[in-house]
Amino acid sequence: MQMLQAKDIKKGFDGVEVLKGISFEVNQGDVLAIIGPSGSGKSTLLRCVTQLETVDSGEITICSEPLVKNNAEGKAVYSDKKTCADIGLHVGLVFQNFNLFPHFSVLRNITEAPIQVLKQSRELAEQNAKSLLAKMGLEDKADAYPHQLSGGQQQRVSIARALAMNPDILFFDEPTSALDPELTGEILKVIRELAAEHMTMVVVTHEMKFARDVADQVIFMDGGVIVESGTPQQVFRDSQNERTRAFLSRFNEG
Repeated sequence: MQMLQAKDIKKGFDGVEVLKGISFEVNQGDVLAIIGPSGSGKSTLLRCVTQLETVDSGEITICSEPLVKNNAEGKAVYSDKKTCADIGLHVGLVFQNFNLFPHFSVLRNITEAPIQVLKQSRELAEQNAKSLLAKMGLEDKADAYPHQLSGGQQQRVSIARALAMNPDILFFDEPTSALDPELTGEILKVIRELAAEHMTMVVVTHEMKFARDVADQVIFMDGGVIVESGTPQQVFRDSQNERTRAFLSRFNEG
């Protein structure tokens, strides 16, 4: 089943085109890794798909529901507010800088949206949150506050918070970029475990080994376009594009 389809996505800021016609698909249970140099448009693409930014033109369909289509003039027209909100419930997003509420406990950070948005009872929301914390190895941190946690622990809370909304697709925007190298492994371990459970995920990452070993599909972006895409084998070992080979040369030599 196709969970996400993007067709010819274009987005600019102040007259500068950042996304120059991006098309890709994600099937249920697949992990898509998006790699590329800084400034290539990776995070902007993620923000467009998760409704943090609007596109200028193109089509996005999530879980068979159209989020945005082009009108006769080729300009983006979004679905009505309720439809967009409903589509937003299908997706979860884990930011690179955690974005936890500093004045909320870990437990409340995880339960706030299920209670307020999904209208879950507090009892059910807390039960689910504690199960997720156990899954993240943070059973004893429910009453802690973000400033009392390491970066790796904060990011695991962020993942638990996203999972608490029962998303169909989970997006990660460079989830380890704000972490020390020794903490990176614990976050990648969590994502690997989610992949083993066939969670549909889109991961913008600079962790090449992770992208090669865990992803089902890899997209290499540069200059606002998809330069190359395919299986990890096709992109990392049998790449057809010289720009891809140059970008991956240091990794492939290692």
